[in-house]
Amino acid sequence: MDTLIRYENVNFTYPGQETPVLSDFSLTIAAGSFVALLGHNGSGKSTLAKHTNAILLPTSGRVFVSNLDTADEQNQLQIRQTVSMVFQNPDNQIVATVVEEDVAFGLENIGVPSAEIRARVDQALRDVGMYEFREHAPHRLSGGQKQRVAIAGAIAMRPKCIVFDEPTAMLDPVGRREVLTTIQKLRDTYGITIILVTHHMNEAALADRLVVMNKGALYMDGTPAEIFAQVDNLRAVGLAPPQTVALLHALQQNGWSVPLDALSVEACAATIQAVAPATISYAEPLTPVVAFPKSATPKLELRGITHIYGESTPFERHALQNVNFSLEKGEFRGIIGHTGSGKSTLIQHLNALLKPNAGQVLLDGADIWANGYNLRAVRFKVGLVFQYPEYQLFEETVAADIAFGPKNMGLTGASLDERVNEAMQFVGLNETLRDKSPFELSGGQKRRVAIAGVIAMRPEVLILDEPTAGLDPHGRDEILEHIKAYHRTQNSSVVLVTHSMDELAQTVDSVTVMADAKTLLEGHPRTVFAQAPLLEAHGLSVPGVTAVFNRLNALGLSVPSVLTLSEGVAALGRLGGASC
Repeated sequence: MDTLIRYENVNFTYPGQETPVLSDFSLTIAAGSFVALLGHNGSGKSTLAKHTNAILLPTSGRVFVSNLDTADEQNQLQIRQTVSMVFQNPDNQIVATVVEEDVAFGLENIGVPSAEIRARVDQALRDVGMYEFREHAPHRLSGGQKQRVAIAGAIAMRPKCIVFDEPTAMLDPVGRREVLTTIQKLRDTYGITIILVTHHMNEAALADRLVVMNKGALYMDGTPAEIFAQVDNLRAVGLAPPQTVALLHALQQNGWSVPLDALSVEACAATIQAVAPATISYAEPLTPVVAFPKSATPKLELRGITHIYGESTPFERHALQNVNFSLEKGEFRGIIGHTGSGKSTLIQHLNALLKPNAGQVLLDGADIWANGYNLRAVRFKVGLVFQYPEYQLFEETVAADIAFGPKNMGLTGASLDERVNEAMQFVGLNETLRDKSPFELSGGQKRRVAIAGVIAMRPEVLILDEPTAGLDPHGRDEILEHIKAYHRTQNSSVVLVTHSMDELAQTVDSVTVMADAKTLLEGHPRTVFAQAPLLEAHGLSVPGVTAVFNRLNALGLSVPSVLTLSEGVAALGRLGGASC
């Protein structure tokens, strides 16, 4: 294959900073290849991606696209037509009020004739499965649909390469599959070179080649099977293999003789079946299903809540329909559901950000919308961290941002400092960051500051909407551990909205499943994830290890239903795997 992109000894340092983000980075990418770019938060992935179409230029070294030097201004228009970019949040890329106009935007800016614009826009929308939505308003689309519109805008430019920077970070399993199917189609049908920046290891497994970065330098380079087999090396830089490989690696540590090249659920199950004894049956749960105890007066309760957006307009939409929900003191509840199912609308009722069209919201048994109730007090007791917590930051320093909530509660002096210090410790923020601007921090650090700002108010209920989206595996695990520590030490109630089934399986006491503005399922994680066909029918999935064990049962090996990696290893150990 011909070389399309070449990085030669690239170094890059952002203005005003001393530490380089890219260090002597060299790499070639072949035309028509599919390369996944991995690395911990702050490793330089997004910075490298922005060098690919001259959004950024090297401090030293050179980048060539189709043998054109990106530093030469005369080349930059052609380079940007050769390499398109699709970013993490489609809302930041969509500029028009009609889908087809948004897709046409780039073409109009480079002077493509009207007739050709029409043909390219129609073809691009068909390529991503969005032609029937061409006259819709983008803001009324789901996250996956918006991302496909952004991709259509990129491919309408007829690029040779598209760089995707975390395009599925905020999407549910269905939206993620939609985008990945589109990406694979672009490569297979049109031969477009794909560079995918991701923290989802199952996505990376679809690529031809993995490039792993660490501290701005090239750390590993090879096929997915080659890279993911190096489990310890990945973990050393804050990454992790897919759960299928992690399970096989753990079994190896437990005495099993199995290879580590199974990247899919089906391949992993087949690998295990090949060496596991088929005559032993072990089907009871590994741990009992114990429902979180119910009280006469829950900490928070929704009774018959209905919420309508755009009521009495042509855009009227029921976001919640007669929803009942209760949260006990000290309970850790997970909420899952496809994009548009009503999750975010539900949690915004819990601290009075939204008022229901019908129904009651009760805090400690009292209706918060009753005449005379102090809504301000509700927001001190029920803290909400939004889906993009970085957008909650606004103060000049980290300490000032964290102190904002407690200060509004009336705290001053030593008491205020104590709250700030306590919150920083809870989320693992170093004391040296106190006087830094929050906008100078990495993505993971910004998220910690936003969470700390809510925790500093010591809310009795902590609600988090996708707090780990876009974080590397190490950062994700750290955030979850800090949240669990707060829950444990403060005996607070916690609500976690997430698209990661693996997170829920190892974290929560109970799960609520939302679908089409209603509650679909509710109960212990083991009970909920036992309903795999129902979940999949509503655009959801089960934890990776659970999927492997479901497949083993389908292959005739009688194994228990498991939720976590440790349960999986324990279950297969009981099947005699250690002697294989």
